[in-house]
Amino acid sequence: VQLQASGGGLVQAGGSLRLSCAASGSDFSADVMGWYRQAPGKQRELVAIISNSGSTTYVDSVKGRFTISRDNAKNTVDLRMNGLKPEDTAVYYCNAWGIRTYWGKGTQVTVSS
Repeated sequence: VQLQASGGGLVQAGGSLRLSCAASGSDFSADVMGWYRQAPGKQRELVAIISNSGSTTYVDSVKGRFTISRDNAKNTVDLRMNGLKPEDTAVYYCNAWGIRTYWGKGTQVTVSS
């Protein structure tokens, strides 16, 4: 099983980006999928997660700006990021867990002021 993330990039403050993550592998199964991020010199933190029933959790700093969505049939999870701030700059990692835990390679998001 592999998680392939895409959609990072450079954007000005106030701009938007959409991250996408697709899981490949015939035996993929995950109760929860989501996104974490790690800024330079900081620990990796949860950004948003979504269960297979659609329940969501967000870190307080992104509430009202980020929206996570999931397509269970396609094994994908997206993160729509609006109103980006310089403090959102980080490497973003796709994550999925159930019986097993999977991590994707990170995608860089850089927000310039």
